[in-house]
Amino acid sequence: MKESYTVINKTLIASLSGELDQHSAVQVRAELDRRIKEGCNNLVFDFKRLEFMDSSGIGVIIGRYKLVMALGGAICIACPKPQVERIIHLATIDRLIPIYKSVDDALKSMRGDRVG
Repeated sequence: MKESYTVINKTLIASLSGELDQHSAVQVRAELDRRIKEGCNNLVFDFKRLEFMDSSGIGVIIGRYKLVMALGGAICIACPKPQVERIIHLATIDRLIPIYKSVDDALKSMRGDRVG
């Protein structure tokens, strides 16, 4: 698992690549929580390079959803590959968290701009 983080106007963009599984979830969770608590009230998961996600990954997403929502922020997912998007749909995460085709679309949505 490789991670990179970018902050744009209090929005944390978490770009994850590889596999988000039980081995990587602990580190990702800790890093996301630290950065969110430092003042990022919005979160975009950039899954463009994420190849696989198991139930631990679902836990990371749902846990950050609860944290961000409690802080009055917004969360979304961008660029999931078909195999990851399938897991998101099966777990019904897409009922809580919007999915966008690009990080730019996700950021526009968080600013209140029209996407599409």
